[in-house]
Amino acid sequence: MSLPPDYRVAVLIPCLNEAAAIPDVIRDFRRALPSADILVFDNGSTDDTAAIAKTAGASVRNVSLRGKGNVIRRMFADIEADVYVLVDGDGTYDAGAAPAMIAALVDEGLDMVVGTRVSDEQSAYRAGHRFGNALLTRCVAAVFGRTFTDMLSGFRVFSRRYVKSFPAHASGFETETELTVHALELRMPVCEVATLYRSRAEGSASKLNTWRDGWRILVTIVKLVKTEKPLAFFSSGFAICAIASLLLAEPLITTWLSTGLVPRLPTAVLCVALMLFGAILLACGIVLDTVSLGRAENKRLAYLAIPGPRRP
Repeated sequence: MSLPPDYRVAVLIPCLNEAAAIPDVIRDFRRALPSADILVFDNGSTDDTAAIAKTAGASVRNVSLRGKGNVIRRMFADIEADVYVLVDGDGTYDAGAAPAMIAALVDEGLDMVVGTRVSDEQSAYRAGHRFGNALLTRCVAAVFGRTFTDMLSGFRVFSRRYVKSFPAHASGFETETELTVHALELRMPVCEVATLYRSRAEGSASKLNTWRDGWRILVTIVKLVKTEKPLAFFSSGFAICAIASLLLAEPLITTWLSTGLVPRLPTAVLCVALMLFGAILLACGIVLDTVSLGRAENKRLAYLAIPGPRRP
């Protein structure tokens, strides 16, 4: 890997109770990226994570507001670098892949490189997590475009202009979804690099709850669709209301054509109300789509105001 001599590389490691794994993570990334700054952001650990990380040679900062998304917001705001390596502190990702990921980012002028997880260990990447990841990735691809195969990977490399233009609204594990959608929305140049994914170190426990966090990620996807694709979101509501109204109205119209009477007045009122509500949703979608376009243009201009990766 060849980088300009003044290039600053920062390895950002969010941590919560990772005392068992963090020294090996720091050692491996120090070996893979000797000139990089290793920064551990401790999210209120109740074990010795912060002290162990400091002893291992990392710079340690504390983030009191709980949640991985809150930690990433703080990281991206505080740290100044040209290339950012984001990796979980649980020791499951291969530090040896970092140089190749950075080289791809710089040589190809990319804004994000995602470390796609490859593992034969059942305990490392459980079937439920694989299925959930694939399902959520396909949901995002259907709306924002198909670019990634591992949307929830915790190992990524970013350019400075990506980091400094990232809005960081998420508070928890749904932040990976937001990271992905930000790149897709602005149509940034990105790629994936296959990386080894290992089991956690003994004594290290996952903070991810499959059902709870999976639901939060799904809700985040819906919120992002509403924010970034409001016309599609509200048009769906209009279609549902309109179809329901027409289905309920069909027997009423048939009866009226035959007899000239409307015997079920409450149903008729409901049909009218559903159609009016659908029309309101459609109007909201049209208005918010214009607003969303303006927001997207402003985000694009903010993104372009920061220089991209410099080639060696």
